Amino acid sequence: MVNYKEILYRLSLNQSQRQIRNSVHCSDNTIRAVQQAAKDRNLTWPLSDDVTNAELEQLLFPNKHKASSQYAEPDYPYIHRELARSGVTLSLLWEEYCAKCHETGQKPYMSTQFGERYRRWARITKATMRIQHKPGDAMQVDWAGDTIPIQDPVTGEQSAAYLFVAVLPCSYYTYAEACDDMKTENWLNCHVHAFDYFGGVARLLIPDNCKTATLSNTRYDVILNRSYQELAEHYGTAIVPARVCKPRDKSAAEASVRFAETWIVAALRDRKFFSLQELNEAVAEKQDELNSRPFKQMAGCRRSAYLEEEKPYMLPLPASAFEPAIWSVAKVANDYLVTDGRNKYSVPYNLIGERVDIRVTKTTVEVFYHGSRVASHRRLQTRQRDPLVKREHMPPEHQKYLTYNADEFSRWAMSVGPMTEKVADHFLKSGKAAEQGYKACASLSKLEQRYGKQRLEAACGKALAYSTAPSLRTIASILKNGLDKPDKAESQTAQSKANSYGITRGAAYFRKGGDHEC
Repeated sequence: MVNYKEILYRLSLNQSQRQIRNSVHCSDNTIRAVQQAAKDRNLTWPLSDDVTNAELEQLLFPNKHKASSQYAEPDYPYIHRELARSGVTLSLLWEEYCAKCHETGQKPYMSTQFGERYRRWARITKATMRIQHKPGDAMQVDWAGDTIPIQDPVTGEQSAAYLFVAVLPCSYYTYAEACDDMKTENWLNCHVHAFDYFGGVARLLIPDNCKTATLSNTRYDVILNRSYQELAEHYGTAIVPARVCKPRDKSAAEASVRFAETWIVAALRDRKFFSLQELNEAVAEKQDELNSRPFKQMAGCRRSAYLEEEKPYMLPLPASAFEPAIWSVAKVANDYLVTDGRNKYSVPYNLIGERVDIRVTKTTVEVFYHGSRVASHRRLQTRQRDPLVKREHMPPEHQKYLTYNADEFSRWAMSVGPMTEKVADHFLKSGKAAEQGYKACASLSKLEQRYGKQRLEAACGKALAYSTAPSLRTIASILKNGLDKPDKAESQTAQSKANSYGITRGAAYFRKGGDHEC
């Protein structure tokens, strides 16, 4: 029998036909036939040690002994492709094979022979490398360990850029993107860009146990980051984090990260970048080169493997684009403000001291309390000194303070009476600025709420009668003691006159028959 293994081995060494003929002792026609058959069936060296020349002959030249064979030969490449589809088993394919043989009048192999012959074909052709993962079943993601420096064009200072890598483990199709940090917002945006690049969504998402993906991952329970869970629900995928300290759970991502570090990070080591956009343009070029590199032990490349074997099984992209949102928990301070990390926003004042959930997107800031939204603001894009406060979130006293101005106090005092108007005018003009009299005018309005307009007007008139520069303390004292009331004022005046003569004895003291002695 021809030594097919030796021929394939020497062909892999690029030896000439004369060298192979002299070593293997076969004809040039045999060598050419073996070379063409191996090319047609994507058969490359090295082969498994337990593969025999008889098995190779049957694989390379299946029609050579077809006349003597009474069984129909299965279509092994078709079986291999179908097994990659969800739910398809070897038993199902064997039954379909039997049905087809009965239709054509051929004799089928039994199920054990059918499975054994397929596994032998898969072992020889190394086809099992492609079916370790179902197409469209998972997307594995990770951050590369090495960073890429970005230089400031003005100061010359360098900052680190981090490389995000997403890979489909069936075809090893890879997406890479550089970010200025590894925080949640960039983490979510990179996933969105990866889904857009692939043109579909995998059934599972397999991340590492970073805080942007999981809050806790124990043997009993997995608590996902709320923002990451929202992304998964929007795209209709499920998150299955790798076990802690188990890199084999996402071996494809680990291998692709190392590959990306070589063909992207290391390949760009001598180039200088002055912006993140410039860096990502270079990363995209290297990424396309990486996905177009031919496989060494199988036909095609990452891109062709994805387009031919995996893309039809990817889940479709949703109709609406996903808006990344970052969730956080905060306790409402006494100023009834919460922060998005850069600016402050108001919430209803009755939530002071309570813990609320904050949802931040690119354009909005939402606050939730026990699952109900209690506040919503447009997100400020630049850092502001003053917080964004809505009037309805403020206590009544604070809302009223916002209405304080000279015209408003003058209109209010005029509505009370001319005396009150004079007092208010004095408060507003006694200082260098009208604002210095706001506090006195506000206190004057509180006296009106407590005692009424009529009494306040009378008290202001009484105070003006005493002095042309009345004080708030004098007006408050008049109202407290009731001196603004006419009857009480007259009785107090009479009493004052009576007391002006010193201690006197009344008429009863001198009445005849009285109890007192002269």
